[in-house]
Amino acid sequence: MHTDLPTLIQSIGYLGVWAMIFAESGLLIGFFLPGDSLLFTAGFLASQDLLNPWMLITGAAIGAVLGDNVGYATGRRLGPRLFRRPDSWLFHKDNLVKAQHFFERHGGKALILARFMPVIRTFAPITAGMGKMHYPTFMTYNLVGGLLWTIGLTLLGFFLGSLIPDVDHYLLPIVAVIVVVSVAPSGFHLWQARRAKGHPRKR
Repeated sequence: MHTDLPTLIQSIGYLGVWAMIFAESGLLIGFFLPGDSLLFTAGFLASQDLLNPWMLITGAAIGAVLGDNVGYATGRRLGPRLFRRPDSWLFHKDNLVKAQHFFERHGGKALILARFMPVIRTFAPITAGMGKMHYPTFMTYNLVGGLLWTIGLTLLGFFLGSLIPDVDHYLLPIVAVIVVVSVAPSGFHLWQARRAKGHPRKR
Protein backbone atom coordinates (compact mmCIF):
# COMPACT_ATOMS: atom_id res chain seq x y z
CA MET A 1 0.00 0.00 0.00
CA HIS A 2 1.27 3.45 -0.87
CA THR A 3 0.25 5.49 2.13
CA ASP A 4 1.19 5.56 5.81
CA LEU A 5 -2.45 5.70 6.95
CA PRO A 6 -3.11 1.94 6.59
CA THR A 7 0.10 1.21 8.51
CA LEU A 8 -0.95 3.66 11.22
CA ILE A 9 -4.40 2.07 11.52
CA GLN A 10 -2.94 -1.42 11.78
CA SER A 11 -0.52 -0.18 14.45
CA ILE A 12 -3.10 1.55 16.66
CA GLY A 13 -5.82 -1.07 16.14
CA TYR A 14 -9.51 -0.71 16.98
CA LEU A 15 -8.99 1.29 20.16
CA GLY A 16 -6.73 3.76 18.37
CA VAL A 17 -9.26 4.35 15.57
CA TRP A 18 -12.11 4.74 18.05
CA ALA A 19 -10.05 7.13 20.18
CA MET A 20 -9.19 9.31 17.17
CA ILE A 21 -12.84 9.47 16.11
CA PHE A 22 -13.81 10.44 19.66
CA ALA A 23 -11.08 13.10 19.84
CA GLU A 24 -11.99 14.66 16.51
CA SER A 25 -15.66 14.78 17.46
CA GLY A 26 -15.35 16.02 21.03
CA LEU A 27 -12.04 17.69 21.81
CA LEU A 28 -11.05 21.20 20.77
CA ILE A 29 -7.61 19.95 19.77
CA GLY A 30 -9.03 17.14 17.64
CA PHE A 31 -10.12 19.20 14.64
CA PHE A 32 -6.95 18.39 12.68
CA LEU A 33 -7.45 14.60 12.82
CA PRO A 34 -8.34 12.90 9.49
CA GLY A 35 -11.71 11.42 10.43
CA ASP A 36 -13.08 10.93 6.90
CA SER A 37 -9.99 9.30 5.42
CA LEU A 38 -9.46 7.34 8.64
CA LEU A 39 -12.91 5.72 8.45
CA PHE A 40 -12.63 5.08 4.71
CA THR A 41 -9.17 3.50 5.00
CA ALA A 42 -10.22 1.42 8.02
CA GLY A 43 -13.17 0.16 5.97
CA PHE A 44 -10.79 -0.73 3.15
CA LEU A 45 -8.57 -2.67 5.56
CA ALA A 46 -11.67 -4.49 6.81
CA SER A 47 -12.38 -5.59 3.21
CA GLN A 48 -8.92 -7.19 3.20
CA ASP A 49 -9.81 -9.16 6.38
CA LEU A 50 -7.44 -7.08 8.50
CA LEU A 51 -10.25 -5.67 10.66
CA ASN A 52 -13.79 -6.71 11.52
CA PRO A 53 -16.08 -4.16 9.81
CA TRP A 54 -18.95 -4.42 12.31
CA MET A 55 -16.71 -4.12 15.35
CA LEU A 56 -15.01 -1.17 13.66
CA ILE A 57 -18.31 0.59 12.86
CA THR A 58 -19.83 -0.06 16.29
CA GLY A 59 -16.88 1.40 18.17
CA ALA A 60 -16.49 4.35 15.76
CA ALA A 61 -20.18 5.24 16.03
CA ILE A 62 -20.06 5.13 19.82
CA GLY A 63 -16.90 7.25 19.81
CA ALA A 64 -18.45 9.81 17.46
CA VAL A 65 -21.65 10.14 19.48
CA LEU A 66 -19.83 10.32 22.82
CA GLY A 67 -17.39 12.84 21.38
CA ASP A 68 -20.20 15.14 20.32
CA ASN A 69 -21.66 14.87 23.81
CA VAL A 70 -18.35 16.03 25.26
CA GLY A 71 -18.35 18.94 22.80
CA TYR A 72 -21.93 19.84 23.75
CA ALA A 73 -21.04 19.75 27.47
CA THR A 74 -17.96 21.91 26.82
CA GLY A 75 -20.01 24.54 25.01
CA ARG A 76 -22.78 24.50 27.59
CA ARG A 77 -20.36 24.82 30.50
CA LEU A 78 -17.83 27.29 29.10
CA GLY A 79 -20.07 29.23 26.71
CA PRO A 80 -18.82 32.73 25.82
CA ARG A 81 -15.59 32.13 27.76
CA LEU A 82 -14.34 30.16 24.76
CA PHE A 83 -14.31 33.39 22.75
CA ARG A 84 -12.01 34.96 25.34
CA ARG A 85 -9.56 32.10 25.12
CA PRO A 86 -6.32 33.19 23.41
CA ASP A 87 -5.57 31.74 19.98
CA SER A 88 -2.88 29.11 19.70
CA TRP A 89 -1.71 26.70 17.03
CA LEU A 90 -4.33 24.24 18.31
CA PHE A 91 -7.22 26.63 18.89
CA HIS A 92 -8.49 29.49 16.76
CA LYS A 93 -11.67 31.39 17.58
CA ASP A 94 -12.32 31.70 13.84
CA ASN A 95 -13.15 27.98 13.74
CA LEU A 96 -15.72 28.48 16.48
CA VAL A 97 -17.21 31.50 14.71
CA LYS A 98 -17.51 29.55 11.44
CA ALA A 99 -19.27 26.70 13.23
CA GLN A 100 -21.59 29.17 14.95
CA HIS A 101 -22.57 30.80 11.66
CA PHE A 102 -23.08 27.38 10.07
CA PHE A 103 -25.26 26.30 13.00
CA GLU A 104 -27.31 29.51 12.87
CA ARG A 105 -27.92 29.00 9.17
CA HIS A 106 -28.90 25.32 9.24
CA GLY A 107 -30.27 24.82 12.75
CA GLY A 108 -30.30 21.33 14.22
CA LYS A 109 -29.58 19.63 10.90
CA ALA A 110 -26.17 21.35 11.01
CA LEU A 111 -25.15 18.59 13.40
CA ILE A 112 -25.78 16.06 10.63
CA LEU A 113 -24.26 18.11 7.80
CA ALA A 114 -21.24 19.01 9.92
CA ARG A 115 -20.32 15.36 10.27
CA PHE A 116 -19.09 15.44 6.70
CA MET A 117 -17.21 18.74 7.08
CA PRO A 118 -13.76 18.72 8.70
CA VAL A 119 -13.19 21.29 11.46
CA ILE A 120 -16.89 22.24 11.46
CA ARG A 121 -17.81 18.81 12.86
CA THR A 122 -15.54 19.41 15.87
CA PHE A 123 -17.03 22.80 16.72
CA ALA A 124 -20.72 22.28 15.79
CA PRO A 125 -21.62 20.38 19.00
CA ILE A 126 -19.79 23.03 21.04
CA THR A 127 -21.92 25.67 19.36
CA ALA A 128 -25.07 23.65 20.12
CA GLY A 129 -24.06 23.58 23.78
CA MET A 130 -23.33 27.29 23.84
CA GLY A 131 -26.80 27.93 22.44
CA LYS A 132 -28.28 25.62 25.09
CA MET A 133 -29.98 23.49 22.46
CA HIS A 134 -32.58 21.17 24.01
CA TYR A 135 -30.57 18.03 24.86
CA PRO A 136 -33.00 15.39 23.49
CA THR A 137 -33.10 17.32 20.21
CA PHE A 138 -29.31 17.55 20.17
CA MET A 139 -28.96 13.85 20.90
CA THR A 140 -31.34 12.92 18.08
CA TYR A 141 -29.37 14.88 15.47
CA ASN A 142 -26.10 13.74 17.02
CA LEU A 143 -27.09 10.07 16.80
CA VAL A 144 -28.33 10.32 13.21
CA GLY A 145 -25.24 12.22 12.07
CA GLY A 146 -22.84 9.92 13.88
CA LEU A 147 -24.40 6.79 12.40
CA LEU A 148 -24.59 8.17 8.85
CA TRP A 149 -20.97 9.32 8.96
CA THR A 150 -19.34 6.26 10.49
CA ILE A 151 -21.43 3.66 8.68
CA GLY A 152 -21.37 5.48 5.33
CA LEU A 153 -17.63 6.12 5.05
CA THR A 154 -16.57 2.81 6.57
CA LEU A 155 -18.83 0.78 4.28
CA LEU A 156 -17.76 2.87 1.29
CA GLY A 157 -14.16 1.85 1.93
CA PHE A 158 -15.21 -1.75 2.58
CA PHE A 159 -17.25 -2.15 -0.60
CA LEU A 160 -14.71 -0.45 -2.85
CA GLY A 161 -12.03 -2.65 -1.36
CA SER A 162 -14.17 -5.71 -2.07
CA LEU A 163 -15.25 -4.79 -5.60
CA ILE A 164 -12.24 -3.16 -7.27
CA PRO A 165 -9.43 -5.54 -8.31
CA ASP A 166 -6.02 -4.52 -6.94
CA VAL A 167 -7.64 -1.56 -5.19
CA ASP A 168 -4.59 -1.22 -2.93
CA HIS A 169 -2.77 0.31 -5.92
CA TYR A 170 -5.35 3.10 -6.03
CA LEU A 171 -5.79 3.65 -2.29
CA LEU A 172 -3.75 6.85 -2.06
CA PRO A 173 -5.66 8.74 -4.82
CA ILE A 174 -8.99 7.42 -3.51
CA VAL A 175 -8.20 8.67 0.00
CA ALA A 176 -7.13 12.01 -1.52
CA VAL A 177 -10.51 12.27 -3.30
CA ILE A 178 -12.32 11.49 -0.04
CA VAL A 179 -10.42 14.28 1.70
CA VAL A 180 -11.12 16.78 -1.10
CA VAL A 181 -14.82 15.87 -1.24
CA SER A 182 -15.14 16.20 2.53
CA VAL A 183 -13.37 19.57 2.58
CA ALA A 184 -15.24 20.98 -0.44
CA PRO A 185 -18.56 21.77 1.34
CA SER A 186 -16.87 23.77 4.09
CA GLY A 187 -14.72 25.55 1.51
CA PHE A 188 -17.79 26.44 -0.54
CA HIS A 189 -19.60 27.64 2.57
CA LEU A 190 -16.68 29.89 3.53
CA TRP A 191 -16.49 31.26 -0.02
CA GLN A 192 -20.21 32.08 0.11
CA ALA A 193 -19.81 33.74 3.49
CA ARG A 194 -16.93 35.91 2.28
CA ARG A 195 -18.79 36.79 -0.89
CA ALA A 196 -21.88 37.79 1.11
CA LYS A 197 -19.73 39.84 3.44
CA GLY A 198 -18.11 41.62 0.51
CA HIS A 199 -21.44 42.25 -1.21
CA PRO A 200 -24.05 43.06 1.45
CA ARG A 201 -27.65 42.97 0.40
CA LYS A 202 -29.30 46.28 -0.35
CA ARG A 203 -32.29 47.17 1.76
